[in-house]
Amino acid sequence: MERLTSPPRLMIVSDLDHTMVDHHDHENLSLLRFNSLWEHAYRHDSFLVFSTGRSPTLYKELRKEKPLLTPDITIMSVGTEITYGNSMVPDHGWVETLNNKWDLGIVKDEASKFSELKLQADTEQRPHKVSFYVDKSKAQEVTKELSQRFEKRGLDVKIIYSGGMDLDILPQGAGKGQALAYLLKKLKTEGKLPVNTLACGDSGNDAELFSIPDVYGVMVSNAQEELLKWHAENAKDNPKVIHAKERCAGGIIEAIGHFKLGPNLSPRDVADFLECKTENVNPGHEVVKFFLFYERWRRGEVENCEAYTASLKASCHPSGVFVHPSGAEKSLRDTIDELRKYYGDKQGKKFRVWADQVLATDTTHGTWIVKLDKWEQSGDGRRCCTTTVKFTSKEGEGLVWEHVQQTWSKESEVKDDSSWII
Repeated sequence: MERLTSPPRLMIVSDLDHTMVDHHDHENLSLLRFNSLWEHAYRHDSFLVFSTGRSPTLYKELRKEKPLLTPDITIMSVGTEITYGNSMVPDHGWVETLNNKWDLGIVKDEASKFSELKLQADTEQRPHKVSFYVDKSKAQEVTKELSQRFEKRGLDVKIIYSGGMDLDILPQGAGKGQALAYLLKKLKTEGKLPVNTLACGDSGNDAELFSIPDVYGVMVSNAQEELLKWHAENAKDNPKVIHAKERCAGGIIEAIGHFKLGPNLSPRDVADFLECKTENVNPGHEVVKFFLFYERWRRGEVENCEAYTASLKASCHPSGVFVHPSGAEKSLRDTIDELRKYYGDKQGKKFRVWADQVLATDTTHGTWIVKLDKWEQSGDGRRCCTTTVKFTSKEGEGLVWEHVQQTWSKESEVKDDSSWII
């Protein structure tokens, strides 16, 4: 959170499965649309928070399966764990809060007396969360009796039923809503309370997110019955909570526009990259735009015309250099020329490119350094390069690419230099 010295312009707090991630969208297009919007318009001055029922183990698995961005903050295990940054540093203050009137041993003992409850995988059992599967027809009865038993034994717990099958037992002070409230209070203390916060969800365990004061909320179009029922009973007349028309990440983009929280046109929604422009000097936008063009060029989705390559070469400094992940160096303009022969080589194939953690620094007047992780998925494998770009800005000329250097990231699954172009 040290990345920002002033309050974030926007903080998005989103559930993952069936909210940010559409498991029915095998091309991941809605997620990729959100990614390019976030990195081009928001990464530099906003916070991205993932709030998921997944344990750290299953969260990391999802990150390997889907093109998820790196969040600033991760809330996992139905609001019982809060971590920060890519290194996922735990919030020890939150752990202390949850220890109040919580005894893991007693919770397991009482729950074991119900044959209707089937334990979920070991990875889903956490210090402040015990998770089961239970048939929908039995859920209400079991929840009621469990609550009475815990109360008799002096525990203050919360039972959350979601997804038509998942039953989670947590400390009373836990949950996605309480975790968000704790986070907002902490940010306010540090002088970083977001100007606007948007909560996004699809199931029962997301309902609490929409109950936090002064927070906007979006239920994606594919929201489950349990959440829609909660909304009808508790927030029907709340203009700050909407039911989107679009699914998953598309619904999040829709909500940004509906509530007028900032730009909501994803660069992926602009057909011609020459028309994909920004009003202010934005080096991050230039990087996102280029790698989107690179993807479309290799997929054969843009016209193979001289105007595109000429525009790219014109934006490169005559002595600009590209350093390949192998360490080999070549002229930036020669690299653009080489790109021509790869037109359409990925047509009809599973090939996607996205940028993550795009951060630009104005080092001296007119000089920008942009650092990012550039991901490339081809077939079932994917690889990542840590990329550094140096731009210069001259009045009337826009941004000029001076130097690009790429090195393999430790997160890269495939390191085959033979087909790596830029």
